[in-house]
Amino acid sequence: MNSKFKKILSVGAIVFAAGLALTACSGKKQGASTNKDTKHGIALITDQNGVDDHSFNQAAWAGFKAYGKEHGLKQGKGGYQYFQSSGPSDFVPNFDQASKAGYQTIFGVGFELQQAVSQAAKKNPKKNFVIVDSVVNGQKNVASVTFKSNEASYLGGLAAAYTTKTNKVGFIGGAKSAIIDLFEAGFKQGVADGAKALHKKITVQTQYIGNFTATDKAKSIAQSMYANKADIIYQAAGNAGNGVFQEAKDYNQTLPADKKVWVIGVDVDQSGLGNYTAKNGKKANFTLTSVLKGLNVATKSIANDAYDNKFPGGKHLVYGLKGNGVSITKGQLSDRAWQAVQKARTQIIDGKINVATKPSK
Repeated sequence: MNSKFKKILSVGAIVFAAGLALTACSGKKQGASTNKDTKHGIALITDQNGVDDHSFNQAAWAGFKAYGKEHGLKQGKGGYQYFQSSGPSDFVPNFDQASKAGYQTIFGVGFELQQAVSQAAKKNPKKNFVIVDSVVNGQKNVASVTFKSNEASYLGGLAAAYTTKTNKVGFIGGAKSAIIDLFEAGFKQGVADGAKALHKKITVQTQYIGNFTATDKAKSIAQSMYANKADIIYQAAGNAGNGVFQEAKDYNQTLPADKKVWVIGVDVDQSGLGNYTAKNGKKANFTLTSVLKGLNVATKSIANDAYDNKFPGGKHLVYGLKGNGVSITKGQLSDRAWQAVQKARTQIIDGKINVATKPSK
């Protein structure tokens, strides 16, 4: 092989390697887009769990796809795209890359991205930025989005109270924070109010994983709770919550379908994760209900505002039961439980029930 040809191969290898490195940093880019209008492109910066986490990233991405469909935009430059982070060190580089790629409105999903959003907004004052699950104050090109997850979690707790047979239920959180406090506080209050209405004493076992990624630890905690007679677990743990579903599946496969334990899903409808085959060979499902966090509602709404040149920069937007910013699915709730849930939903919206934002000690 002559030296000139070797040199060409060497240069090609370097270019190829550089391309791989860029792709690794920026997430799963889907190739060139045919979008002609580049003024309304939106980008999503995720944490390490990505857009297929069966949780809040997936919900946010659903809003992106709905926005694209409504406006005839495709995934890619000028349309909508996500940039997946492998860890916190990728947050800032991914915001930089999304900005340089021409996306006009850039979302950071999760309180861990707050600092990166603020920093990117300062560097790019003519672009729009959104922080979800946290608040950035004093920056006119940043919209902040939070959810009254305590309200929907209250309904989940009420549903658990009306369903439990053992009078023991569990709550598994991801990383301890003000955001996850909302889930725990609402759930425990709903369980307590439901127990009072039913004249029962129901205990709630509570444990935290410490992060949103350790599915093995979540599975181990769930195993311990089910062994301690909890028959329903509500998990607010992001991607790690998949470990709770795996443990419930393993546990339920050893039992007849009518003896199963339950999981309450979170953020998106997680009913599909509850499918399994019981000991007697019967196909069944153990997702009792799912507490929905309307990230799809929020991302699509804000993207549409930006499209209409009405981006809510500098504002703090709060989504609750009113307007279905948060909600709960009927799932496999009994008619009695569902009626109690619907009644409580109305009472919360009307201000007759005030749901705590911090769990009682």
